[in-house]
Amino acid sequence: MQSEQKIVLSASRRTDIPAFYMDWFMEGIASGAFDVIHPYTRRVTRVPATPDRVHTVVFWSKNFGPFLAGNYGEKLIEKGLHLYFSFTINSESTLLEPNLPPLTDRLAQLHSLSRRFGPACIDWRFDPICFFRVKDGRLQDNLKDFPRISDAAAALGIKRCITSFNDIYGKVRKRKKPVEGFVFVDPLPAEKRERILALNQSLGSKDIRLRLCCEKEVLDSLPEEAGVRKSACIPSRRLKALYGGNISLESDRGQRVKAGCGCRKSIDIGSYDLHPCAHNCLFCYANPREIRS
Repeated sequence: MQSEQKIVLSASRRTDIPAFYMDWFMEGIASGAFDVIHPYTRRVTRVPATPDRVHTVVFWSKNFGPFLAGNYGEKLIEKGLHLYFSFTINSESTLLEPNLPPLTDRLAQLHSLSRRFGPACIDWRFDPICFFRVKDGRLQDNLKDFPRISDAAAALGIKRCITSFNDIYGKVRKRKKPVEGFVFVDPLPAEKRERILALNQSLGSKDIRLRLCCEKEVLDSLPEEAGVRKSACIPSRRLKALYGGNISLESDRGQRVKAGCGCRKSIDIGSYDLHPCAHNCLFCYANPREIRS
């Protein structure tokens, strides 16, 4: 007889729990459930958090330093939970991501995650790719450290890089700008296509597969032989291959499926308002605060 289907917890698309809210997370694990407020309907749902109900916790973060320092991963594994890590490591930029540790420190975290939990349960995100201009009018991007980061990931045996282009939301346009004349730029489709093909060629030489998150138009413009596919950032087929067990392989209809999201079903336990993210990234849709100069 097949075992009862377990759930996947997403922790979290809405904030950075490993960087800022692990005490709260561990309290939820200890109590056996999280009370999650839907970000739009405000409906409260009790989400189970015990190993008999939870298959895997997928942690999303730009700074796993506090998570690693607290040995939280080992504690969760001891409780019988499986873990998966989505680690966003972009180029060093105090303009775009002002409150992150230096890139050297974040690469050290990647090494530690890989050593302690294995590269098979880690995705590296370079997300988003940003184009922008400042006062002098020159078009700039945030790709300068991409080769260095990809070299580090490849050396550890990490096999997937997930990326997307910056979505310039209205509230992002309205934020106070960090420097005079700053403006995000949405490049033409042909430019996006060429950038992705160049990145894919670079990664292919390092045995890393490139995946696109919610970039259907870009993906459809690429030649099939390039091998770039849409991302499943909640990769339940992979989780099942890694850990076995019974989990849903259905698409998550609560995500941007029409835009090219390949995520499988999960339950996100984060909150935009109860768990504000202090990274203060200039481009982030989840950033609740004005950028301070």
